[in-house]
Amino acid sequence: MGHTPQVTAVTVERHIAAPRDRVWEALTDLPGMPGTLSGVTRVEVLTEGPFQTGTRWIETRRMFGKEATEEMRVTACQAPARYVVEAESRGTHYVSEFTVRETAPGRTLVRMVFSARPPGGVRGLLARLLGGLGRRAVARAVERDLADVARTVERRPDGA
Repeated sequence: MGHTPQVTAVTVERHIAAPRDRVWEALTDLPGMPGTLSGVTRVEVLTEGPFQTGTRWIETRRMFGKEATEEMRVTACQAPARYVVEAESRGTHYVSEFTVRETAPGRTLVRMVFSARPPGGVRGLLARLLGGLGRRAVARAVERDLADVARTVERRPDGA
């Protein structure tokens, strides 16, 4: 048995005062993402058709004062309840899993679990990034994304 690289995960949940379908639409509207998420500056959609397993895009995001551009791909999608997005960066495999559940009429719980698996044995920077302060910074970035989604869907009238 070989060494299994450590997987570090951050989980963030947020209740949003909007129906599940509206929340799902905001989370999966790739062209609209820069207008919804304050941390995302650019999105280039690489695939045709609806948001589904196999959808790919290039996302440019501002984090820690720098811009980072990554190719994202949807590896699982059960609309409007759950989807998984994966990306690779400098040998590290990132997975973001979103679950969207209506807890009451017009009230939706979004849970996002972000995990990172560094290349075998190389845990230095990533372990520091996702340990302690880095983990809190990642959690704050995810919380900001979900707050941005809430602000977008909660201010829209029901007919929109």
